[in-house]
Amino acid sequence: MPDLLLELLSEEIPARMQSRAAEDLRRLVGDRLAAAQLAHTGEIRSFVTPRRLALAVDGLPTAQPDVSEERKGPRVGSPDAAVQGFLRSAGLSPEQCEVRETDKGAFYFAVIRRAGRPTREVLPDLLRGAILDVPWPKSMRFPAAPFRWVRPLTSIVALFDGAVLPLDLGEVPVGDETRGHRFLSPEPFRVRSFGDYAEKLRAAHVVLDWTARRDKIRHDLDVAAAGAGVAVKEDPGLLDEVTGLVEFPVVLTGRIDDAFMDVPPEILTTSMRTHQKYFACLAPDGSLAPRFLVVANNLTPDGGRAIVAGNERVLRARLSDAKFFWDQDRKVSLESRVPKLAERIFHAKLGTLRDKVWRMEQLNETLVPNITNAHPSLSERAVLLAKADLSTGLVGEFPELQGVMGSYYAQHDGEAPEVVRAIREHYSPVGPSDSCPTAPESVVVALADKIDSLVSFFVIGERPTGSKDPYALRRAALGVIRLILENNLRLSLRSIFERVVENLKKQYIIWQKTEDDELIVDREIWGRLNSPDFVATEVLDFFADRLKVHLRERGTRHDLIAAVFALGGEDDLVRLLARVAALDAFLKTEDGANLLVAYRRASNIVRIEEKDGGDYGSAPDPVLLRQDEERALYHALTDVRQVADKALASEQFAVAMSALARLRQPVDEFFDRVTVNCDETDLRVNRLRLLSEIRATLNRVADFSKIEG
Repeated sequence: MPDLLLELLSEEIPARMQSRAAEDLRRLVGDRLAAAQLAHTGEIRSFVTPRRLALAVDGLPTAQPDVSEERKGPRVGSPDAAVQGFLRSAGLSPEQCEVRETDKGAFYFAVIRRAGRPTREVLPDLLRGAILDVPWPKSMRFPAAPFRWVRPLTSIVALFDGAVLPLDLGEVPVGDETRGHRFLSPEPFRVRSFGDYAEKLRAAHVVLDWTARRDKIRHDLDVAAAGAGVAVKEDPGLLDEVTGLVEFPVVLTGRIDDAFMDVPPEILTTSMRTHQKYFACLAPDGSLAPRFLVVANNLTPDGGRAIVAGNERVLRARLSDAKFFWDQDRKVSLESRVPKLAERIFHAKLGTLRDKVWRMEQLNETLVPNITNAHPSLSERAVLLAKADLSTGLVGEFPELQGVMGSYYAQHDGEAPEVVRAIREHYSPVGPSDSCPTAPESVVVALADKIDSLVSFFVIGERPTGSKDPYALRRAALGVIRLILENNLRLSLRSIFERVVENLKKQYIIWQKTEDDELIVDREIWGRLNSPDFVATEVLDFFADRLKVHLRERGTRHDLIAAVFALGGEDDLVRLLARVAALDAFLKTEDGANLLVAYRRASNIVRIEEKDGGDYGSAPDPVLLRQDEERALYHALTDVRQVADKALASEQFAVAMSALARLRQPVDEFFDRVTVNCDETDLRVNRLRLLSEIRATLNRVADFSKIEG
């Protein structure tokens, strides 16, 4: 069966966009082939290099399948206008219609048969639509084409069964001709099929498959490092990025001047990784070795010596700048840089970085008593110095090192080890794979920083919307959640959030006063500053959504989190998680599953009656309990409520769930033998109140109406 080959040759595609683009092209073509009923016996494979996006489909049919469509028309004997209208819509003459007998009489039927179009005729529009629909994060216009693309397209290969497909893509050349490596094999060559294409690209110094290219780089890095007596510092992200920068990887080894080896290793690795895309190397003892590995995209007659010399020269210049800043920054203390933070705007509506540090200092007073072993004066010192390195020359040059450099400068100034560590760790955790601080002072500073940012941005109305989160508040919330849960911290988040609002209000009054001591404020922000409880509720709702994401990744059901949050007033994440775990364990038992069904049955009956205006929230009257099953359920509810309330107050959630399990038998017997909607009004109302008690008792533990399944 015929095969399809598509290659889009362009200027260099940004490495971060390549893998997604290859998958998008594969998906778009696959969806369109399925919609066109062009089933393929082989798989759809997509490939990407810095200069080309390619796709191959094996085993396509030569034509679409024939289609037969049947339409039922009017009854025989219907008015002529109805019959003629049916014939026109079907495109048939009366002789081409069939008359069939049905249960309702004789009807006209039109059987329309359409022959499938040749695949060669279908593919051009199909491929053009897929190419134009590739969703690039950023795209541009260029003279040769009437559409946007990530970079200017230089040529396109489009072959079906070895013959060129005529694609209408403006002035971009479409045919069977492509090129290899830009420098090593720049001459064009023709291809006939995917096999021929892949073989000729290999000869033209192009490793087409992304995974094969990555594996080759990984292997060559290890070989080169071993040859130099060092090991490669693991960096999967850099390896992925470099794979997207070269078509023919050649690994070379360079040397770092000894004069730079007394600079902190983070400076060296950041400079090499971020700016030069070099791989750092480790000595046998685990320290940074004076070697680096660079992945070139070229072969040279001198074995790469000129390339290495050029890269060493560039690195030397960059590290000279870094060493200069490192030496200069240590000439003054970190504490002396704190006032300079007043010259740096944190946000136009939230003041300077010095204002933020002041709020963190106020929050430190609230957090320290709630974090075991957190030393008040050490935490206070760490908060004061945490952001000071933002005023240093080195962090200005390498912003990725904020916090890290602050810890080096604090250590140089003789600060306590706890303070040094807290400064280094206070931005953590910055992602799900990042380690979470555990030292008490580090936890205090990290929480103060993240909570202040979260609440402050909510106050000024800068909440995340959809996929937009310019201030990384979702990440900050997940960081707070991890800090609390992984350190088992018992914090009342609501009161902490309200404290941030109060601190911000004090500053806002100062910011907005004029020379005449008049207060000019943004009414919306001022309203929020005067409603700390409202802001705290907003942030807690935001935390509930983030907590669902965090726990879902750990296998916890999101509906159980919603059921506990729905009770309201719960702002202790450790306690909430314990309640969720107990609820999850309870619902996995037979008693729990059956009681959930009974809850829904009782709740549905009461809800239907409440829609008619009834109010059944009052306690049932014991005098009106006629049947033994009613009395048994009433007494069981009373006993369970007392046990559950006591257990919940002491946070013995498993005990509370165990108490609920006692309700299963009396509830089952009640539904089996008691008629709720009886003729006697008083008796019926009392029984509805008893059902309402079932709902109210279970809802003391969690809002069971939120539970799915």
